[in-house]
Amino acid sequence: FFVAPFAGAMACWFLVFLVAQTATALVSRLDAGRLPRRPLSASRRGPLRMDATSVSSVKFDVSDGAKVRIGIISTRWNAQIVDALKDGAKKTLLDIGVKDENIFETSVPGSWELPAAARFLALSGTVDAILCIGCLIKGDTLHFEYLAEAVSDGLMKVQLSTNVPCTFGVLTCLDEEQAAQRSYAGENHGISWAKTAVEMAALRQSALGIQKKGFLSLADTDDNPGPPDASKPKVYF
Repeated sequence: FFVAPFAGAMACWFLVFLVAQTATALVSRLDAGRLPRRPLSASRRGPLRMDATSVSSVKFDVSDGAKVRIGIISTRWNAQIVDALKDGAKKTLLDIGVKDENIFETSVPGSWELPAAARFLALSGTVDAILCIGCLIKGDTLHFEYLAEAVSDGLMKVQLSTNVPCTFGVLTCLDEEQAAQRSYAGENHGISWAKTAVEMAALRQSALGIQKKGFLSLADTDDNPGPPDASKPKVYF
């Protein structure tokens, strides 16, 4: 009469004992370093922060930019920040050796418009790389998240579909202080973006120039388009 309930109770206690023993063994192995501990969640460890000066450790292969053509598209939103980034980028381009007549500049209202403008410029065939400069600062709504993802995804699609590299020069900051430290009040990220654009422009020209007849070529006409005729007027849009 009492055998079935007693057997059930014993089985339950035995199961609890096995679970406890297994948990104890796992904790011991973790403490002994044989199993990696899972990282703390973002809510427990706090937000990860990137030092504004970390880009200075990147090395660029930009010995000479005399033969490349660079487009700069900047936003008019957050003008103080964006203008500082743009000025730093253009000065760097000139220092590297990019000719002033080979730098094409235009502006758009905000970051949302950057992918479309970049595509227009890429399809014009007047540049070897495009530097898109803007600044997004997080507010109280989801506007920041939607824009940041859409703009980055849009620029990636532009460069992959047109074979014209698009450097992502859009700051995505949590507050104005972070943006300032990466533009006019700290290390100007426009400098590293300009170097990136020149390096990618040279890489594009090299890829186009080494193609031989009979093989797939990324170029529309000549194997190496070269710089535009200086006597022709600049193309704006």
